[in-house]
Amino acid sequence: MSTEPKGGGLLAGKRLLVTGVLSDASIAFHVARIAQQEGAHVVLTSFGRALPITEAMAERLPAPAPVIRLDVTDQGDLDALPDAVAERLGGLDGIVHSIAFAPRSALGGAFLETSWQDAGTALEVSAYSLKALVTACLPLLKEGSSVVGLDFDAALAWPGYDWMGVSKAALESVTRYLAMYLGERRVRVNLVAAGMVRTLAARSIPGVERMEEIWRTRPPLAWDVHDPEPTAKACAVLLSDWLPATTGEILHVDGGLHAVMT
Repeated sequence: MSTEPKGGGLLAGKRLLVTGVLSDASIAFHVARIAQQEGAHVVLTSFGRALPITEAMAERLPAPAPVIRLDVTDQGDLDALPDAVAERLGGLDGIVHSIAFAPRSALGGAFLETSWQDAGTALEVSAYSLKALVTACLPLLKEGSSVVGLDFDAALAWPGYDWMGVSKAALESVTRYLAMYLGERRVRVNLVAAGMVRTLAARSIPGVERMEEIWRTRPPLAWDVHDPEPTAKACAVLLSDWLPATTGEILHVDGGLHAVMT
């Protein structure tokens, strides 16, 4: 299966691992698409029932991309990941973390009743997984590499977001610690905090319509909840060499909503 990019560009020659491609509406899909258009070699990950979906999406990219099995809660998969990536890319210049999950009982206003088991699942999959993924790939990450995670601003509590919001706050903290400990290796770790985008994951949040309405009416810049491309472009910039001294940062791509009171 070819991983050849279509030509030169912002990410020419970069070797990237992209997680979380579940549909052509997902932000991760558009990160992979733009990365290839900007000259990158891309490999995707998936597992379980999502695997054939990701494989189908991989065929819709500008260049069909291989898909590696990876369950970030399975240490066996994490241990096998470096060899699987090395076989296809030889090494890595960047990682895109687009992984999040919370049980239904951890969303939708049931915050006070959520068990530790379900809250812990949300935290492990949505936050600890960034550390697990990066450390698994460390042997492949060359100097100057970039790790980019997808975030939803955790500075506020959002209706119905509940333990996923807590997990995003943890993700932001994990990012800062990774930035601190990986700086000596010259590996950058940053997040892109996206505004509301109507992805499969977003549609699973109870009451998401209320959050979408906030983005339709309040940002200073017009925001389209059906357009993941602005967020994906920001990821591409962070994966490039254009921000070589930026790490531990949260880049907001939300139409400016985070900065204003309306």
